[in-house]
Amino acid sequence: MIRVKEVTVIDTEGEQLGNIPTREAIAMAQDQDLDLVEVSPNANPPVCRIMDWGKHKYKQNKRAHEAKKNQKIIHLKEVKFRPNTDRHDFDFKVKNVQRFLEAGDKAKVVIFFKGREIVHRTGGEKVLQRVAEAVEEISVIEQPPKQEGRHMTMILVPKVKKKETKSTAAVES
Repeated sequence: MIRVKEVTVIDTEGEQLGNIPTREAIAMAQDQDLDLVEVSPNANPPVCRIMDWGKHKYKQNKRAHEAKKNQKIIHLKEVKFRPNTDRHDFDFKVKNVQRFLEAGDKAKVVIFFKGREIVHRTGGEKVLQRVAEAVEEISVIEQPPKQEGRHMTMILVPKVKKKETKSTAAVES
């Protein structure tokens, strides 16, 4: 697949063998029962490495799988309120919002207006403000209250915890 006349070859130990005609480089790789893999095609001449292609591909897939396994997926959890939600229901739903934020997820707080309640939007804004105040220690408002038809939404994200360094720990003590 390598279509240039000459390539810079790197052997299995990582030593550079210099510029070698492509046919000779392929023959060297075949003598060792390995493959000649083009590592840097944009260089002049292109850089190729003698390696086991199947083993290299396996290691790449394994690294990609490990990286995917270690990343944290953040979900958007939704909690619905009404403009005239009672105190007990409000407290119960706020605890759910706190639980979502402590788990590292975003929380979408929605006020749903029925019928003529839409005329009194200030009631919904007050509820959203109370929710924000209740969880202000563990969250930050990502999207302030916004009206979307019969819904008023606000999105909260967990606060990023600062890692304590040795220098700040020494200053505090």
